[in-house]
Amino acid sequence: MAMKRAAGSSAIRSLFSSTFFRNLHVSGEKKKIVGVFYKGNEYAKLNPDFVGCVEGALGIRQWLESQGHQYIVTDDKAGSDSELERNLSDAHVIISTPFHPAYVTAERIKKAKNLELLLTAGIGSDHIDLKAAAAAGITVAEVTGSNVVSVAEDELMRILILIRNFLPGYHQAVNGEWNVAGIAYRAYDLEGKTVGTVGAGRIGKLLLQRLKPFNCNLLYFDRIRMDPGLEKEIGAKFEEDLDAMLPKCDVIVINTPLTEQTRGLFDKDKISKCKKGVLIVNNARGAIMDTQAVADACSNGHVAGYSGDVWFPQPAPKDHPWRYMPNHAMTPHVSGTTIDAQLRYAAGVKDMLDRHFRGEDFPEQNYIVKEGQLASQYR
Repeated sequence: MAMKRAAGSSAIRSLFSSTFFRNLHVSGEKKKIVGVFYKGNEYAKLNPDFVGCVEGALGIRQWLESQGHQYIVTDDKAGSDSELERNLSDAHVIISTPFHPAYVTAERIKKAKNLELLLTAGIGSDHIDLKAAAAAGITVAEVTGSNVVSVAEDELMRILILIRNFLPGYHQAVNGEWNVAGIAYRAYDLEGKTVGTVGAGRIGKLLLQRLKPFNCNLLYFDRIRMDPGLEKEIGAKFEEDLDAMLPKCDVIVINTPLTEQTRGLFDKDKISKCKKGVLIVNNARGAIMDTQAVADACSNGHVAGYSGDVWFPQPAPKDHPWRYMPNHAMTPHVSGTTIDAQLRYAAGVKDMLDRHFRGEDFPEQNYIVKEGQLASQYR
């Protein structure tokens, strides 16, 4: 039978330190799994591979239910009367996505007495109180690498949309207008511009590789310097000091995870260090930015354009300042949920659930919290 989350003394924790967090299982044990995804609505039936929505349910319903597990899938995640809240007390596994995140707070973790595993269908588990999960002996994991190509491609698209001043031209076409000057006066080539990424993990590296053919000056800031061979191949220069890198950049791309250290990192002071007229792309997390500071900088022209698909909170309220600031190219959180990415993270979730039911370890890179310890990027 699966080991229950410890509630006893530190002595008991110490005694079972080698087995406390393993979630050992016997064959045939039935679990309750709760999945929280966005609704597909009328689009759900238009593509059989659209598995990332409530209706698609990651394509694992038949597999789970054929083994006797209970699988509750909903988009209702906010408030004390939400379907997620009603199913917390006896849930063993909660699956969520960054695109419609179920905010698993310390309070919710306390209510979920049977909870063993929190899975992110995608990458980025900042919607979970990781310290509370670690303290409770809950494993947290995500499908590392599942949508890095999707996000890097989207970032490149957004850079081009901003630098070529694409959106005014699109709106002219839709509105029956024709005013070349209204587009051209602030449209530039990407070639020769300096692009800096704040964070050069899997997505950041892929973006730099895709930018190389554009003959840009490439800079990156990260806590870990990349392999010298790869650095040379990409042609990117490592910057040790973020504040020193920012004024050099025509374009800044945010590629760092949301942690205690990066929350609100780009506040009024940090943005003021950027070059006047900078373009910023953020597909990482909305809370890395100071919401009002970004809106103000776009309004006064210090930031010439801002694009991304991440907001805080999500879904973004109708009065969110980023909806109304000038020169933005914002969308809902969609970059990492292409059909290709959905199929990859659905397969990854199924694999980890299967391993969990068997009492087997996950691929090491998937762990965000394991045996009470946070992954290095969240420490």
